[in-house]
Amino acid sequence: MKILTQVQTRWRGMPSREQRLMLLAGVLVSLALVWWLALAPALAVLKAAPAQHATLDAQLQQMQRLQAQAQALQAQPVLSVDDARRALEAALKPLGAGAQMTVQLDRVTVSLKAVPASALAQWLATVRQNAHTAPVEAHLVRNPAGSWDGSLVLNLGARQ
Repeated sequence: MKILTQVQTRWRGMPSREQRLMLLAGVLVSLALVWWLALAPALAVLKAAPAQHATLDAQLQQMQRLQAQAQALQAQPVLSVDDARRALEAALKPLGAGAQMTVQLDRVTVSLKAVPASALAQWLATVRQNAHTAPVEAHLVRNPAGSWDGSLVLNLGARQ
């Protein structure tokens, strides 16, 4: 209370012109604080909102495309192990001698040697679509020529 009393005494001792200037300075500081703490951040959020909204819309559309693709894959009939193996063998032919397949029950290991990236990508899409499977394990290395060496392990049969 001693400080408050000192401030009040000092205030009363100031000329009215100084009191008005102090009040004006206090109002200006208060307005600056309101601007920096309340209005400026809110305006920045409003300014960034359209771009963020567009980004979120694009993400939503991508998620909806992925959902439609997943539903289409789920709607496909379940292949037997033999049917999936035959589809996998047929899909492997375009890769030529650079790919060999080893079957062990419902697991298939595909060995790759100097397979171009575009051919590998196309093969993976074909396998997913026709054999209803995808790699569960991949050990791939890019060789100096820019093609791929390694192996892929796939599960055949009913979907997990």
